[in-house]
Amino acid sequence: MSPIDRFILEFDTALRSVVGGANAQRPTPGSEFANHSGLDAAERKYAAGLMRVNHVGEVCAQALYQSQKLVARNPEIQEMLDHSGQEEMDHLAWCEIRLQELGSHTSYLNPLWYAGSFAIGLAAGLAGDKWSLGFVAETEKQVENHLESHLEKLPKEDQRSRAIVHQMRIDEIAHGQAAKNLGGMNLPEPVQKMMQAISKVMTTTAYNI
Repeated sequence: MSPIDRFILEFDTALRSVVGGANAQRPTPGSEFANHSGLDAAERKYAAGLMRVNHVGEVCAQALYQSQKLVARNPEIQEMLDHSGQEEMDHLAWCEIRLQELGSHTSYLNPLWYAGSFAIGLAAGLAGDKWSLGFVAETEKQVENHLESHLEKLPKEDQRSRAIVHQMRIDEIAHGQAAKNLGGMNLPEPVQKMMQAISKVMTTTAYNI
């Protein structure tokens, strides 16, 4: 693609991440299950809060992958980031669809989440490919743990949400491993702790807003 075509594509991705309308290349997991089977109003609200947090995580993922891909020095790394970003777009669309089914909304702070994550990803990318890949691997490890906790928290009857989160977790593990395979470095523990603290603020806020 020409630079103009690439710019249009990346701008469209950013716009869909922030305002909605993401398109998935894969079918939504759990479509075979009933929409609200066995869920009361409180359970639907709780499940929606968790899925809104997951959706925000995918908004952040798009920003991170886009910014890191922008400054990646190695074409192989660019290709890996692009592939992972496409699968993250599936996650974004799945979470958005599920929120609509649960009668809820995406986070009103999505522009803020996207902008902040883009800046963080850009900084990680400028630090060098090995640090950038290490950042991807650590991010995906924390997301994997986060999704695993949601599988424990989601109502057992909410099979549609659980199927989505389950597939997301499988993909995140693969993304993290791909980053390691390309030479991702282990981040210093203080950086890991800082990432966890930022994630805690984001998830707590996104659950409600």
